[in-house]
Amino acid sequence: LFRSAASMSMRTFEVIGRGGATASTPKPQLYRMKIFAVNEVVAKSRFWYFLSQIKKVKKGSGEIMSISEVFESKPLTVKNFGIALRYDSRSGTHNMYKEFRDVTLNGAVTKLYQDMAGRHRTRFRSLQIISAKPVRATQCRRKTTTAFHNEKLRFPRPHAAVRVSHRRFKTMYGTRRPTTHKSC
Repeated sequence: LFRSAASMSMRTFEVIGRGGATASTPKPQLYRMKIFAVNEVVAKSRFWYFLSQIKKVKKGSGEIMSISEVFESKPLTVKNFGIALRYDSRSGTHNMYKEFRDVTLNGAVTKLYQDMAGRHRTRFRSLQIISAKPVRATQCRRKTTTAFHNEKLRFPRPHAAVRVSHRRFKTMYGTRRPTTHKSC
């Protein structure tokens, strides 16, 4: 079943593979990569795509030794993530650094793909993540990230409709409009 790109959530996979064994190299070197993909099939495909660019290894003669999903150690803590990437636009190839706040690296990478699709019309196949790692609050560069580092940051609700205290007081139609402003 096809899902739209907006509903995809990225997952982190650690893929270990190698080229095929030959007479000259009976034990070929192992290569390990951290790949962001929707599922294992896409992760394997991206592994061979990147490995064939770096080394003289093909999918046809190579083999995947292991593939495992990597999970976040603290998925309930909000963190800052710095992501270095390169992407192909209509005019050329560009390098970029972006910062996101999220509870997991997978969530930050999902936000990255949606942000790049919205701002630069970048497709999944055109974007390559060079590095993605947590960044300390003191090392954050982007104003959109540092704006949330204030300890006294509050989000007040200036308008809130008063809820009924019990189900028996609930009515389908009211005789007057609800007051949503806070009285001082």
